Amino acid sequence: MNPLDQLEPLIAPAPIGWWPPAPGWWLLAALLPLLLWGGLRLLKRLPRNSTADASEPALDPLRQAALNELECLRKPYDGVDAGPWLQQLNALLKRLCRERYPQSHSHTLSSRAWLAFLDNRCPAAGLTRWMILVEGAYRPHCSLDDKAIAGLNQAVSIWIRKHV
Repeated sequence: MNPLDQLEPLIAPAPIGWWPPAPGWWLLAALLPLLLWGGLRLLKRLPRNSTADASEPALDPLRQAALNELECLRKPYDGVDAGPWLQQLNALLKRLCRERYPQSHSHTLSSRAWLAFLDNRCPAAGLTRWMILVEGAYRPHCSLDDKAIAGLNQAVSIWIRKHV
């Protein structure tokens, strides 16, 4: 007779339920809300412009508002009279100059003196090439091709972004 035959059969362990959790889970349940709260506080302290391009600095509100207004101006494509658009561009630039340079009385300048003033503040924009900016508003019918409209719009945008 084999001694192993005398042993009782094995008892299957009882199934383990999900409740109550082990002591380590209680500790994790207590720490999780604290970790979430700390993470949210840390996110609030981080700078908001971290996603912006590092090569271009953030614009001040005045420049940003001017760029937004420039984008909202209706461009005179398809042979539409460009005079009103040119007047709006001049008005936008003059308001910006009056705000930025109140002592220079730049809003009283006209023609080449106005373009020279703009070019002195930002030579990169090259606005002296765009004499149409000051003359076009006074022509009876002034139309620009699409390339000229895009070029002038880009020059004004550069001036707004980079003027001293």
